[in-house]
Amino acid sequence: MVMPPEPAVWSDPDLAGTRFRDIRWFERIDSTNRYLLECASAGSSEGVVAVADEQTAGRGRLGRAWVAPAGSALLVSVLLRPALPVERRHLVTLAAGLAALDAIDALTTVRAGLKWPNDVVVDARKLAGILAEADGAGAVVVGMGCNVQPAALPAELRDIATAIAIDRARLLVEWLRAYDARLGALDRVVADAIARSATLGRRVRVELADETFEGTARALTDEGFLVVDGRVVSAGDVVHLRFSST
Repeated sequence: MVMPPEPAVWSDPDLAGTRFRDIRWFERIDSTNRYLLECASAGSSEGVVAVADEQTAGRGRLGRAWVAPAGSALLVSVLLRPALPVERRHLVTLAAGLAALDAIDALTTVRAGLKWPNDVVVDARKLAGILAEADGAGAVVVGMGCNVQPAALPAELRDIATAIAIDRARLLVEWLRAYDARLGALDRVVADAIARSATLGRRVRVELADETFEGTARALTDEGFLVVDGRVVSAGDVVHLRFSST
């Protein structure tokens, strides 16, 4: 395993009793997701958390780069070993998004929503992104980047992204507490995701590896997959188009 510089060991009494007690805070790392995937392959147990002030090779969905100036975003990943069938593992990603909403609700008056499959948005602008990666041996690493310094947001991104002024450590604790609770109540996740969805009822463009199509996002399946005009989308990029009430 290629190891980054030694992290600081971090803790908070409000996380006592949760699965997230092994928290490793890096000043700088290439990717918190990559680090935990390597920890998983080395046999680390569920609940390890990696946090970074800065990532040099942060990733989003579809191989996109996640770039944020040092200290301008909460950059965190957690190692899970969910006892779930493959078709239900998407629920841990939805649960992470809902936990982000829970934390934001607890700390601010901002009303955010979920853009399927993995974004937290405020007024159609991206506040946070979530990336889940499996190692093929039962482990899942779920990473989140949430913008927390409005002044640090590049001018060219302000039409499509946003940030909330909030202390990263407070947001981290609230997110981990909420995520632990959400993981313990996965049967409620889809219903709650529907209630906080920014996608359902909207005209969308779905971009798959081999095709692109448009339609109206109608529902979520029991596994949390998106239904667009009767077609189930289990993975893909979704772009919001005009609002539709039909």
